Amino acid sequence: MAEQYDYLIVGAGFAGSVLAERLAEDSGKKCLVVDRRGHIAGNAYDEVDQAGILIHKYGPHYFRTNSNKVVDYLSRFTEWHQVSYQVLVWTDGKYWQFPINLNTFEQYLGRPSTTEEMEATLAKWREPISNPKNSEEMVLSQVGRKFYEMFFKNYTRKQWKRDPSQLDASVCGRIPVRTNRDNRFVTDTFQALPQGGYTAMFKKILNHPKITVKLNHDYRQLGQDVTYGHMIYTGMIDEYFNFSEGRLPYRSMRFEPETLPVEYFQPAMQVNYPNDHEYTRVVEIKHATGQKAPVTTIVREYPEDFGPGKEAYYPVPAPDSKALYDKYATKAQGEKGVTFVGRLATYRYYNMDQVVAMALTEYEKLKAR
Repeated sequence: MAEQYDYLIVGAGFAGSVLAERLAEDSGKKCLVVDRRGHIAGNAYDEVDQAGILIHKYGPHYFRTNSNKVVDYLSRFTEWHQVSYQVLVWTDGKYWQFPINLNTFEQYLGRPSTTEEMEATLAKWREPISNPKNSEEMVLSQVGRKFYEMFFKNYTRKQWKRDPSQLDASVCGRIPVRTNRDNRFVTDTFQALPQGGYTAMFKKILNHPKITVKLNHDYRQLGQDVTYGHMIYTGMIDEYFNFSEGRLPYRSMRFEPETLPVEYFQPAMQVNYPNDHEYTRVVEIKHATGQKAPVTTIVREYPEDFGPGKEAYYPVPAPDSKALYDKYATKAQGEKGVTFVGRLATYRYYNMDQVVAMALTEYEKLKAR
């Protein structure tokens, strides 16, 4: 006898888990959540390593948002640890404040300066590009060539295996440039991490009598054992359609953790390495979690090509990939009984709060039906 569900939800990350919770709790729907991995929480999954340090297994997840709706929703499932995320850049043999601000400018000059001097200098350095068409033009139009080459050019090449001139302006355009002394990585009104970690929060989100979770399962292999009324798909959209239009490009990552016998290894939570080493950044998440321990674990991140046995972390934001995605998006619109939601299913880079907001909006649409 086949098990019957109202919804089959493919993926136990933010999009799938939030939709499962809303459908079960608010609409009384019976949901089956299936994930190929052996854990919930998607890429936000965190765990305590052998040294007792809580680490983000798939790279740092810095939660921040300006949406009260998103905070109110997630606060049902977690307390919060307030944090201000700080990032530094290692280049030319020293640490630099980042994103670029007045402190960075003073480091460059080697003397005190003012907002007025920085603004006047950037005005001279900027290249006159009124409508930047790619990431190189975006940065050159903001800060000029010197800072572009110090902080952006080679980091972007390592991360995406493409020159910044081949990527959408939004890739580097996400990084602010400030002429004050604000060293914060982001300025969102709410910046915090789940007090007990992301995995603990997801356990509470999915802890509902009408939600069944199957891990280490591929939804295509459920066969005749399961019937359902509607599917919510959060995986790779090209994989759903069996790559019928060709394979969309993604970037993958390799994470190399190392535990060290010191309380802290580096002066900030994240240090970017645009011009040195094969890795792009070193993350010491203890700076953000506030965990107290005599040892620390750092994680070096190496961008890699996506392929068999690797995770698809980043859709590649470029004109050629958008043209291919548009073909799949057209197919998705005609796919009856399936909702595509989340970063991989819509082939777009979203922050966590944006995925939660998208899932809450999608729930209202499903509810209206």
